[in-house]
Amino acid sequence: MTTNPSAELLDNLLTATGQTTAVREEVRVWSMSGVERVTFPDGSTAIFKYAKKPFDSEDQALRLAHTLGVPVPQVHASAVLDGWLGMLMEDLGSSVREADDLDGVAAAVVLHRTRTAPPLPVLDQERLRTLPTRALEHLERLHKADRWQDADGVEDALDRIAQAAEARSAGATLEPFGWVHSEFHPTSLHIGERGWRLLDFARAFTGPGLLDLASWHGTIEPPHPVRLRVFLEQYVTAGGTPDALAPRGGLTAEHWALGWHRMWAVEWFMEQAMRWINDPATDPAYIKAVRRHLTDVLHLLEI
Repeated sequence: MTTNPSAELLDNLLTATGQTTAVREEVRVWSMSGVERVTFPDGSTAIFKYAKKPFDSEDQALRLAHTLGVPVPQVHASAVLDGWLGMLMEDLGSSVREADDLDGVAAAVVLHRTRTAPPLPVLDQERLRTLPTRALEHLERLHKADRWQDADGVEDALDRIAQAAEARSAGATLEPFGWVHSEFHPTSLHIGERGWRLLDFARAFTGPGLLDLASWHGTIEPPHPVRLRVFLEQYVTAGGTPDALAPRGGLTAEHWALGWHRMWAVEWFMEQAMRWINDPATDPAYIKAVRRHLTDVLHLLEI
């Protein structure tokens, strides 16, 4: 069995949908997932997406979101093989333009109003509070594997955040609390001829909706609390809960959201480095990103 069984997955999906063959065209491919456009003999198309653990339950999240009225691409068929998920989905075609901030708040209002769904993992205050401790456990495992030995300052920063986490995580379940997309960026919002669709639900969970709003502008540039405050105000104006602007954990909503979003990202990066990617060659890049985010967390959460 190849490490990436996409060809066999696609065969299974073609059988399930009554198709015999399809021409594959790569759209975006990386080590843990891929997106392709497939064209059938009659000229119709679909999107074939495949992904390995921990991204292997996106089909369930998309079907759930669709059932609850969130505008998402329809899943025609899905299959799992050797820890890899394959999906055939509706082809939304080319986007007519890039999503802007007003598109983002409109989509967030719809998603955050959707009732919560039991199958989704939950990130409540208790879970949020333990993120720095979980990151320290990942660091310990990395050290035991003789990795991240030159990650000076990471352990100290995580210790400091862990000590402040109980107080700073207060307010986690204030509204908006419910569906969190967790990959909420302009590239995950498709603006097409027939309106908008939210894509990329592989890591959706139930938790503080402010984490979505904090992720919209990305993490490449330094965090920008003033810009997020404006975005939060736009969200409330568009029909989002006024509690989105409420202070929490002794901080302004925007500092709380940006700080905890980056702490959430740090824990995910470290788990990825240890479990899912598990390639020492990637360590320098991960260490650099984690250090940068931790510096931001200490500043934003005022630790």
